Amino acid sequence: MMPPEDPAQDHWPEDPATQRPAQDRFLDENAGPMVRPYVMTSGRIEPTRGKFDLITLVVAVGPEPEGAIGLGPEHLAIIRLCQSVLSVAEITGHLDLPVATVRVMLGDLLDKGFVSMQEPEPEADMHDIRLYKAVIDGLRAL
Repeated sequence: MMPPEDPAQDHWPEDPATQRPAQDRFLDENAGPMVRPYVMTSGRIEPTRGKFDLITLVVAVGPEPEGAIGLGPEHLAIIRLCQSVLSVAEITGHLDLPVATVRVMLGDLLDKGFVSMQEPEPEADMHDIRLYKAVIDGLRAL
């Protein structure tokens, strides 16, 4: 029979990679406990509106709102970043978050009217013979 465990004592398994208690790998000295991206998006993996390719351009419609209900700190960071036009890839890099998480948050901001977006132009119709003739004419002119 095993002795009863002391409930006041933490019983974290050891992380085999660092030989430290597993609790330590979820903490960052500067940021505190780690927040998983799915928590930031309430488990959503797709934006409610907009496609948001990596080259989609995003700009804030106005200044950062004061006390906007339903917006987390990451949403507000996006609004601050997008005071000048940025691509989704640039926003993702600045926030150091997964692109899927950023896309969901951008969809939230688009729904609430805090950002506007410009999707990339669709690729040219590659079956249009005029396009090929224009390319050949351009090459011959060189």
